[in-house]
Amino acid sequence: MRIVLVGAGGLATNLGLALHEAGHNVLAVFSRTMEHAQMLAERIGSQPTDDICALPDEADLFIVSVKDAVLTDVVQQLVQGREEQFFAHTAGSMPLELFQGPAHHYGVFYPMQSFSKERRINFSEIPVFLEASDVQTLTLLKTLSATLTPHVYELSTDERRYLHLAAVFACNFANHCYALSAEILQQHGLPFSVMLPLIDETARKVHYLSPLEAQTGPAIRYDLNVISKQQKLLDDPDMRELYERLSKSIHQHAKS
Repeated sequence: MRIVLVGAGGLATNLGLALHEAGHNVLAVFSRTMEHAQMLAERIGSQPTDDICALPDEADLFIVSVKDAVLTDVVQQLVQGREEQFFAHTAGSMPLELFQGPAHHYGVFYPMQSFSKERRINFSEIPVFLEASDVQTLTLLKTLSATLTPHVYELSTDERRYLHLAAVFACNFANHCYALSAEILQQHGLPFSVMLPLIDETARKVHYLSPLEAQTGPAIRYDLNVISKQQKLLDDPDMRELYERLSKSIHQHAKS
């Protein structure tokens, strides 16, 4: 397919590389920062631009992968004069109806993964969730998705919001706990690398056990002797409160 990629961040970079390797022709890459557009375009043999009006009109699909805060504005600029084209955005928490109005064919192409420019992701392992305004657009998105991953699902905007919420807990909040762990270690002269075997095993376990079954530690049995001592080690009141709330939540879920 002929694709125009609107965005050059972590998701767009991984998607652009995957599209290129799957044999699709990424005609152009747009970013408000020309340097970012150039960096991705050079890797996939595409044309960079920081002018959304300069994007080619002959694409089979325009994929919009930008921050949620600017998505609506970018879509409005992109669709103007291209009302008959096909569009999709990649945001897990944003509705399908965002395109509603001038666009006639639009959808959502949401790859559920944590993306960074610096780290290449194997797209064939990623689940992709689709929604579309019409059968023609859905067929187009399914055809495209099948060239990237076998894990393709249809999901409505309402259900995708809950999927994205669950992903925030599983990924963003978990990663924040890594950051807090690294902070504690750094304060006492220990490298974060000592945590990696523990983190890896914790992640591996939930491939075979439910998260409830895999839970260990003092909070699950609510060992106040350990919990109170560890709380006293935390000088930051916010971290101390977080420790207490998480411990109580773990214990309550274990009892349910």
